[in-house]
Amino acid sequence: MYKACIFDLDGTLTDSVESIAYSANRAIQEYGFNPNPVEAYKMFAGDGADKMLKRSLIAAGDTNLFYFEQVKQRFQDLFAKDCMYMVKPYDGIVELLIELKNKNIKLAVLSNKPHNRAVDVVETIFGKNYFDIIIGQSDHINKKPSPDGALIIADELSLLTNECLYIGDTDTDMLTGKAANMFTVGVTWGFRDRQELIENHADYIIDSPLELLEIEEIQ
Repeated sequence: MYKACIFDLDGTLTDSVESIAYSANRAIQEYGFNPNPVEAYKMFAGDGADKMLKRSLIAAGDTNLFYFEQVKQRFQDLFAKDCMYMVKPYDGIVELLIELKNKNIKLAVLSNKPHNRAVDVVETIFGKNYFDIIIGQSDHINKKPSPDGALIIADELSLLTNECLYIGDTDTDMLTGKAANMFTVGVTWGFRDRQELIENHADYIIDSPLELLEIEEIQ
């Protein structure tokens, strides 16, 4: 029986690609680069802000990452103010979370978004204390695909790893869940496609949030 669901944030719980692109593009434009298409950020994001910005700069023409440190600082300032820009939960997510709470399933978020911004988004969209634990990227915990954050969540919830579902939309998420010995659920409504989830050995793939409830051990 599964007793907890650990969710990725961007591309899983929330549609936030516009938010990421908005701040990143403004940061690179200030250093003379043209903005990247919003859709490109679905591939740039997922592995932490540093990698996202490096991918954005390289795509914009700064192949040697000469402006990386300046752009990073500017992005942090902009994103702190505008991390909620056009962010919304995916259709069906709120209904899913209500059903999980009704089943007394613990809820957690594990994200490579900077920790304070992850907390801002989760608490703004879903309310304070709705999730039992929120962990974003910080200097204290190795970012995904390291299993460290997932293992910390299981420990803080006093659960075994095989009592937790790990739900996400990217290869990084599937690798994280596998490394933590958790049952991995890939979602197809996020930033990446079904093939990426298959290639990274998702245990289960769903096309809409409420399909998660079809997993027998969660009923």
